[in-house]
Amino acid sequence: MAVSDPGYYTIVRREIEHLLPDAAEVILDVGSGAGGTLAWLGERYPAARRIALEGEESCRRALEAAAHEVHILDLNAPLPAFPAADLVLCLDVLEHLVNAQAVLGTLVARSAPGATFIVSLPNVAHLSVALPLILHGRFEYQDAGILDRTHLHFFTRDSALSLLTGAGLRPVAGVLAGMSGPKSRLLDRLTLGFLRTRLARQHIVAAIRPGAAAEPPGPVRWVLE
Repeated sequence: MAVSDPGYYTIVRREIEHLLPDAAEVILDVGSGAGGTLAWLGERYPAARRIALEGEESCRRALEAAAHEVHILDLNAPLPAFPAADLVLCLDVLEHLVNAQAVLGTLVARSAPGATFIVSLPNVAHLSVALPLILHGRFEYQDAGILDRTHLHFFTRDSALSLLTGAGLRPVAGVLAGMSGPKSRLLDRLTLGFLRTRLARQHIVAAIRPGAAAEPPGPVRWVLE
């Protein structure tokens, strides 16, 4: 996956912090970039084994400093062998894959029972996309963001949750990301939350792989970020 902004690979995704489990023994970061988030998680879970799957060869050296195990590969191809993880990150990666549902299903099948998955997906229902469609009947692909020209799939909140449940996961909590600005917060308050699904730029969801005693699905607890 080619990305025009070189800083894209070094982002540390601290906004997932309150979605993280209390403990983790094996962390798998799919589409890990240069490993900034993995290195940060190493501080939180110092005893955990950290595994990176990444498609960009230029990230190898940085990843080798952040992870115990590094696989540089085409994420659309069959995945290599790796230990069953109890914390799996898929942050801004599934929308780039040819068959996101199949890849996620494989990751779930190869994870530990009870594993936590944290998945972030861009929200195509955002006003920046919806308004041009309503007013002009078109949208333009971009070099980055929701309409990144390398995206193969587009998601709303409902389709993001369907992707997770279709892979056998139980969504439990989520972040409506990109709403920290004063204009977004004000518009959210003025509309009593009615436009909330149009103001979030991303949906970040924590989901659980059910164990032997699976809990019934319940409502997702959303917070604003």
